[in-house]
Amino acid sequence: MSQIIDRSLAGAARAWPFEEARKLVARTAGKTPAKGHVLFETGYGPSGLPHIGTFAEVVRTTMVRQAFARLSDVPTKLFCFSDDMDGLRKVPDNVPNKEMLAAHLGKPLTSVPDPFSNEHPSFGAANNARLRAFLDSFGFEYEFQSATDWYKSGRFDKMLLTMLQHYDEVQAVMLPTLGEARRATYSIFLPVSPKSGRVLQVPIVRIDEKAGTIVYRDEDGSLVETLVTGGNVKLQWKADWAGRWFALDVDYEMYGKDLIPSAELSAKIMKILGGRPPEGFNYELFLDEQGRKISKSKGNGLSVEDWLRYAPPESLALYMQQQPRRAKRLYFDVIPRAIDDYLASVEKLGVEEPAKALENPAFHIHDGKPVDHHASGVSFGMLLNLASVAHTENKDVLWQYLRRYVPGATPETAPYLDRLLAGAVAYYQDFVQSSKKFRLPTETERAALKDLAEVLRKIPEDESAEFIQNEVYETGKRHFAKEELRQWFKALYEVLLGSEQGPRMGAFIKLFGRDNVVRLIERALAGEDLGKAA
Repeated sequence: MSQIIDRSLAGAARAWPFEEARKLVARTAGKTPAKGHVLFETGYGPSGLPHIGTFAEVVRTTMVRQAFARLSDVPTKLFCFSDDMDGLRKVPDNVPNKEMLAAHLGKPLTSVPDPFSNEHPSFGAANNARLRAFLDSFGFEYEFQSATDWYKSGRFDKMLLTMLQHYDEVQAVMLPTLGEARRATYSIFLPVSPKSGRVLQVPIVRIDEKAGTIVYRDEDGSLVETLVTGGNVKLQWKADWAGRWFALDVDYEMYGKDLIPSAELSAKIMKILGGRPPEGFNYELFLDEQGRKISKSKGNGLSVEDWLRYAPPESLALYMQQQPRRAKRLYFDVIPRAIDDYLASVEKLGVEEPAKALENPAFHIHDGKPVDHHASGVSFGMLLNLASVAHTENKDVLWQYLRRYVPGATPETAPYLDRLLAGAVAYYQDFVQSSKKFRLPTETERAALKDLAEVLRKIPEDESAEFIQNEVYETGKRHFAKEELRQWFKALYEVLLGSEQGPRMGAFIKLFGRDNVVRLIERALAGEDLGKAA
């Protein structure tokens, strides 16, 4: 059960999913639409594999859908719509059997053979199956929809005939946005050649509204008359987007900042058809480490698989929830912070007042359900440092330390903690290990470290992390002026952990063990290389 929240609190919540949901409350005026539900939609182009943008759009839309459910009793649905009738424009780089695919360029994706294993009837069907498996792996609640099915089943027929009736008006919207050469051949209707099977971008010679047909010149020069219904044509992309909104009566759809002009054109077309454009939300695009726009074709992005090698999916959901209208860099360095932000949000969720909980990212990730990962007080940064000082790639060895910090926890009783530890080991090996830079302590730091070692020897093994943290702080005060205390902790990180930043030392000492930290200090004072195992 979701956490019970007073509707008035949800109505005043400032978190962006609630702000978006209130648009839909105003749109429906509290009444169920004639179709029986409020419809959310996300689009997917199945010429490639699902990617991190696919995840971002579905998880964010789901958050708005959940927020709407707290504001209204109107039923909702989420359609994940695949544009699988698009023509195959080029052969993707990341698929097998490229020569076979090249022979089918221009054909609808659902008419191109499966290049992977012949397990599916088409390339489009194979990628659609991957999309569904991808979304299912995250537990999203949605209904899959196929453009090919909508076109060929006749469910788009009414919309297509309406588009034909308003052909000149829609063309007049589109033509000024095109270059001179493109305008000469452009038509919102793309016929599917009965001879080659390809989706054709050819001029329309004549339209017949009463007969519901168009006449076009085929690739061999012959004139062909065809119905616009029954899957004989598909629409150009912006008209297709508007047509889908009209046929499905979509109430809400997100899109990237780069699609704002397309959304504006589609909204104009939607109004020409006599429909009401959906409520929209444009989000900023992701950037790479250098601040460049992430591009699938350039391969400068971070994949979902990349993220999940080191972190649980909830941390990725948190990264998507935070400030979607701000351009954010999406590369490996952001992962540790995202994990720790997520863990901190989950801990707060269970104890926050309801009004404050509505602003908590974990509330939107878990639909208000409190969760217990058995990871209280554990941070990813702490686990990275544990992997560093323990000098082992064996997760089981690291569990020996972790049990000291979380009594009674095991990989079986705390699988989420086990997942975090595995990710920390992988991240340390791939990104941190080679960047560790240990240094020798200064004379002042040496004296402070000797003092700290003596203090730790006297602290009972079962003392709390907070008590230990205070003792570390008091030790620093004996050797550094108040304004220099930051240097004391920086010295601990650089001398003992080989890093400019680090965890709360009390928590780390509790985790790694009092005696182990004393030995670490002794090795540092003896001038040993702490980058190597003792």
